[in-house]
Amino acid sequence: MVKHNNVVPNGHFKKHWQNYVKTWFNQPARKLRRRVARQKKAVKIFPRPTAGPLRPFVQCPTLKYNMKTRAGRGFSLEELKMAGIPKKLAPTIGISVDHRRKNRSLEGLQANVQRLKEYKAKLVIFPKHSGKFKSGDSTAEELASATQVQGDYMPITREKPVVSLVKINEEMRGFKAYQKLRLERMNKRHQGVRLKKAAEAEKEDKKA
Repeated sequence: MVKHNNVVPNGHFKKHWQNYVKTWFNQPARKLRRRVARQKKAVKIFPRPTAGPLRPFVQCPTLKYNMKTRAGRGFSLEELKMAGIPKKLAPTIGISVDHRRKNRSLEGLQANVQRLKEYKAKLVIFPKHSGKFKSGDSTAEELASATQVQGDYMPITREKPVVSLVKINEEMRGFKAYQKLRLERMNKRHQGVRLKKAAEAEKEDKKA
């Protein structure tokens, strides 16, 4: 007889595990299929870049990731205005637009405006109907030399910080960092009281 309040033995030994084994033999075929699909898409969207429209620089949110820069959803209306690109024209020339985004910093705004200007300088615009050129379209020579950009266009790269080595001298060895921190902390704490005392002393001197 089973002692104490234990689980009644009920071993599950008929699971038919062979029916639940997953294989991945279709991996090489799927790889080929994806490659062919990419080639077909590139032909279909020619002469536009294969990576899709241009995306802006945005800073990642939260304290953990806010040092990183990534590609955003689209350029804000303010950025397009400063770059001199109409908001309705932008999607037609390969620039993504996000009308909800707001610019919170001047540095981010300037970086994205510069990105748009660089893109605009390199841009080759084909006429809507072949042979019928309109204002804003590229010249026939530029069209002849244009090629489709494969992969990421104007990728977002992070600059590596430059580290400079310095020899430690005697002055650096004698520097007491902890004492200096405590002193500055104390000075900040007593700043208000000291200013008040100085003002009172000045007032007393004027009376005298």
